[in-house]
Amino acid sequence: MERLLTMDVEQFVARMQQDVQRAMKEIAEAVNHAPQGKVISGAEVRVRELMAELRQKAFQLAVQMRIDSTESSFFPSPGRAGEKQGKQGLRALVGGERQ
Repeated sequence: MERLLTMDVEQFVARMQQDVQRAMKEIAEAVNHAPQGKVISGAEVRVRELMAELRQKAFQLAVQMRIDSTESSFFPSPGRAGEKQGKQGLRALVGGERQ
């Protein structure tokens, strides 16, 4: 692939919104449920895991959306192999070419 087109930023944000909200809620829960006097050590690992999951989802979606944006800009050109195969298949079904 030569050059990737850009993705729609607003669409990316909209698609990530639910994941971001879920992660923030789970982070708040992890901090709230950490033992008294050990908030940082009690919640840090879970918060890191949640942020790593969110980062991975965001990056994967962003890259996929950019690839999808690029692929959707390509249109099949007339006379490609798939079109010829479709016509040949139709001829075989109706009994060959007519003269």
